[in-house]
Amino acid sequence: MVDLFLNRVLVENNWDQDELNTEREIIGILENRILMLFFASAECGKCQEFLPVLNDFFKRLKDPVYIEYPKLLALVYVSLDQSEAQQDRFLKELHKKVLFLAFEDPYRKELQAKFKVKDVPTVVVLRPDGSVLSPNAVQDICRFGCDCFRDWQESAELIERSFMLNEQFDNLNMRSATEPVRRLKYKTEDDKRKKTWWKLWEKGKDRSEEEEEEEVKDATLDRKRKEGDKGTWWRR
Repeated sequence: MVDLFLNRVLVENNWDQDELNTEREIIGILENRILMLFFASAECGKCQEFLPVLNDFFKRLKDPVYIEYPKLLALVYVSLDQSEAQQDRFLKELHKKVLFLAFEDPYRKELQAKFKVKDVPTVVVLRPDGSVLSPNAVQDICRFGCDCFRDWQESAELIERSFMLNEQFDNLNMRSATEPVRRLKYKTEDDKRKKTWWKLWEKGKDRSEEEEEEEVKDATLDRKRKEGDKGTWWRR
């Protein structure tokens, strides 16, 4: 699924409309996630009616205000608008964590053809491996709400990261689902290294103390020997 947008430019629907155009950024924000491709147009009445439903669905799964651990879900708006002004108007109503393709990007039309989108609104749902979970999930989202994500998750056999930190920070998107396991492994190895270092340090410390004791003994013997020599000379 990540391959779908490699070498492409995705834009974040935030105030600055930051562009994600590096392989690392694309992988970080899409890897191991269920991806929703939202095909719509500002001039479509049904799209306008569906928009608040989709926003509520998305924010209840991603917004820390509603959920402690945001779900592994990404939403990309693929505009089928006739003008950039129409697209901008529609984007203002979309959640700020939504991604989108720039209006001048011809890839919008390629995606429409690839997934055979003829009607709007259409929400194509993809597994992390890129296979299609649902060719159009609009009715399911309207009917079942957030419950349909649980079905997608089970079908995709998605690894949940509920034991990780909250994803409210963007840089956390760089982590993969197996990272906690790797971190535990690295932590164990670090602990082993620390224990080994501590043992070596303790041995070095004990050796130093023994050497100091030997030095004190040698110095004492030397002092006594000198005093003994002086006594022998005095008796002479």
